[in-house]
Amino acid sequence: MYLAIREMRFAKARYTLIATIMVLVSFLVLFVTGLAQGLAYDNAASVKNMAATHFVLEQDSNHRFTRSQIDQNQLEKAGLIVGKEHAEPLGVKMTTIIPSDRTEKIDVTLLAVNLDGWLAPTVTEGSSLSDQISGQVLVDQKLSASGVKIGTIIADQATGTKWTVNGFVKNESFSHTPAVFLNKQDWLNLQAKTLTRQGTKSADNQVYNAIAIKDSNEKVKDLQAALPNTEVITKSEAVSAIPGYKEEQGSLMMMIVFLFVISAFVLAVFFYVITIQKTSQFGILKAIGTRTAYLARSVTMQVLLLSVGSLVISVLLVQLFEAVLPSSMPFQLGFSTLALTCLSFVAMSLAGSLFSVWKVAKIDALDAIGRTAA
Repeated sequence: MYLAIREMRFAKARYTLIATIMVLVSFLVLFVTGLAQGLAYDNAASVKNMAATHFVLEQDSNHRFTRSQIDQNQLEKAGLIVGKEHAEPLGVKMTTIIPSDRTEKIDVTLLAVNLDGWLAPTVTEGSSLSDQISGQVLVDQKLSASGVKIGTIIADQATGTKWTVNGFVKNESFSHTPAVFLNKQDWLNLQAKTLTRQGTKSADNQVYNAIAIKDSNEKVKDLQAALPNTEVITKSEAVSAIPGYKEEQGSLMMMIVFLFVISAFVLAVFFYVITIQKTSQFGILKAIGTRTAYLARSVTMQVLLLSVGSLVISVLLVQLFEAVLPSSMPFQLGFSTLALTCLSFVAMSLAGSLFSVWKVAKIDALDAIGRTAA
């Protein structure tokens, strides 16, 4: 520890340069990680916020809500197995709406839920809905940036169906589009209009996209046997199946991994070059009795101090940037993610120092002294 700090104080310019590089790299790692988490949440916030543990979808729907159709009979059978209070219908439809007195078109996702059940979102402004009153919806607060207010009438472009905004909810989105919550009756009316515009006879049976289940795994296993032509998936599987979710997260994760590798490589090269330059000094220290373990700990301590110090500065910079970022930018860096990223960065930095430690261990005292004398 003494040797490591003493050397860093002696060669301030050299270590300041590598510290600056590490700050930039660690800041980029944290920022991209926060962006990846924010995009992941924005892509599937409504599904993640649901209290459901599993979903029942139509077989061969590739775990996607929009490709699935579940009827009322299947919903009733699921309720008999897990309990009616643990099985609720869920309708999902991506569409385009047009607010009244405006020509701007907005892509949204319609979510039909039992507004008296546990799938109903928390209202942050305005009043909640009920299944007895039709023609009213709850919308995500992001729509307020497009001029949507409480009392605004929005129309579905495909069917011409109109609803009145009754309240706002927070952090509710699906596939990067704001969520619009409507009750079951409005959902069925929308389906009937859709079938009419398609020239198809309206069906009497109620059709949804999925059944949300909130129960233990033991009862959930019985659903697959009791409901033919369906598949039971977990919430994480439903999130991963949202269009673009895996591709988006895969690209960002690859960037993060490469940043980790680059930071470890830069640090390894820097300290390896320094170690080569100090071969004679290390040889002399070994000749006077300094143990190799002590010298190796000195190199490792320098890496640890630089990585931890750069992370502290980077965390402060990220928090500063997060405070000034616009609300429309999806950025989310929770404590657990922050801690895991920092620990991974430190681990990769220490791994990069192994080359220098290996070089220190291979230095021969007599050979180093001989070169010094020459």
